[in-house]
Amino acid sequence: MLDFRNTNSLWGSVLVETLHRLGVTHAVISPGSRSTPLTMAFARQAGIESIPVLDERSAAFFALGLAKRHRRPVVLLCTSGTAGANYYPAVIEAQESGVPLLILTADRPPEMRECRSGQTIDQQKLYGSHVNFYHELAVPVASLPMLRYLRQTLVHAVERTQFPVSGPVQLNAPFRDPLPPIEDGSAAALKATLDEAEFFSGVQPPLRASALLESLDFPGASRGIIVVGPCEEGLSPVDIGVIAGFARDTGWPVLADTLSGLRGDAGHFSNLITRYDAIVRSAAGGAKLKPDLVLCLGGWPTSKPLRAWLEACAPEIWLVTARAQNLDALHLTTHHVRGGLRAFVGSVVVEGKGPADYAEAWRRAEAAAGTSLARALAKAPENFEGQTTVRLAQHLPKLTPVFVANSMPARDVEYFWPGTDRAPQFFFNRGANGIDGTLSTALGVAHGHRPAVLLTGDLALLHDANGFLLGPKFKGSLTIVLINNNGGGIFEHLPVASFNPPFEEFFATPQTVDFKKLCAAHGVGYTLVRDREHFTGLIAKLPKSGIRVLELRTDRKKDAALRKKIFAEAAKVAERVV
Repeated sequence: MLDFRNTNSLWGSVLVETLHRLGVTHAVISPGSRSTPLTMAFARQAGIESIPVLDERSAAFFALGLAKRHRRPVVLLCTSGTAGANYYPAVIEAQESGVPLLILTADRPPEMRECRSGQTIDQQKLYGSHVNFYHELAVPVASLPMLRYLRQTLVHAVERTQFPVSGPVQLNAPFRDPLPPIEDGSAAALKATLDEAEFFSGVQPPLRASALLESLDFPGASRGIIVVGPCEEGLSPVDIGVIAGFARDTGWPVLADTLSGLRGDAGHFSNLITRYDAIVRSAAGGAKLKPDLVLCLGGWPTSKPLRAWLEACAPEIWLVTARAQNLDALHLTTHHVRGGLRAFVGSVVVEGKGPADYAEAWRRAEAAAGTSLARALAKAPENFEGQTTVRLAQHLPKLTPVFVANSMPARDVEYFWPGTDRAPQFFFNRGANGIDGTLSTALGVAHGHRPAVLLTGDLALLHDANGFLLGPKFKGSLTIVLINNNGGGIFEHLPVASFNPPFEEFFATPQTVDFKKLCAAHGVGYTLVRDREHFTGLIAKLPKSGIRVLELRTDRKKDAALRKKIFAEAAKVAERVV
């Protein structure tokens, strides 16, 4: 039972109940004050044996022995200050011997740090590289979205004590007063609206594709969609065939981020959806297309409207990835399946097809939105940034490696790149989503391989301009398609754009670099693109060696306004046909 007496008690009870459902059976607790909300919650949970041990060093090694014996994660809980430091020797032993421990170090909230507040030290990454995973939990908040975040973070943390190798995990847990479960009404509003059975229904130990071979009948008859996000490792022709076959078996639409690579093999898919970003911008249209189940392959696409739509729909999620990281930024009811795509698809038995009318509604929306976007692009100014993406998709040689910079280029390829048969190979730095090292990474992708293309904005290129110093050592061909809109175009799409000053100076950060002179200084080829035909000719056949820059000058403010207009119209058109 959850404890609604105050925010901390609710937070603690959700944490402990989640651990219980994940199979945790033992907790070793070092006495202290700041950990009170969690100690109280463990004491109330009959399904977990909670053992208080006074000396932290002894407590940690005792927990280590329990975990060695049971081969499942054991919780270690302590208060703030030096208590957690006394766990260090046992943590190192757990890391070296592969023993699963989940260390919960209670802490003071951020405003009580670095100000001589009592019993406070820097607990951030206290154990350095000796843990499989570290995360600082948010300060408790009594809201359903934050409790979902807590739940899914714990699911991931417990998994990381065992996968890809067993070892310790640290969660730093800050708490504000009141620490005891004093009734203060701060969580009372949730008592009537939080359905505990539904909230915890998806909490279970993480799945492995190999474990599904004889245990899972996939509910293909649902209103389902397949979402394919950016694929760091790339999808081979075999992978694409596997996804296409699974889509045929289920009858589900496939929503493919351009960076997945699927749009370059559109002929394999009868239900390929590329205009989802525009389609789900309509609240009414999106509601009609609400799925019951979503199979996400690799990770979520860049599209913010798609993510917001999925959060609003709150479907059951199956997220298939070979990576150990937590890829569930939406914090929905998510089943993580760790293993390769082929292992997953080969392990499931599809129970029937999804409703034909549901798939047809998606096809109608895709066609309508696509027609609307095509008409808008035909009327758009020739130097509109979205046009560049379409021309690359249509005219680059087949199998061209394309490195896409972050910020607007990554979004424009998702917005506008159509389905084709040209099978480009996409590369990107979407781990931290920054613009650091854009040019250097692209040069590394192209070095020693077939002619490649970098699609970048001006700031991303300038941020790594020293990458041009690699030129003398570079073996290969890189064509840099430079969208020069004199600043950070992505910020024009954010609410801060309406606050000028200081927007233009501090966010857009316009620059006055002469790229022709910059290229000359590094001995790099340079061309200022005149028009559509000129650009098409320059990219239809790529040089066999060397580095060159093709500069397209655009207007970021006009382009931002036009994007919004184009998307709004496409959403309206799609809404009318679903």
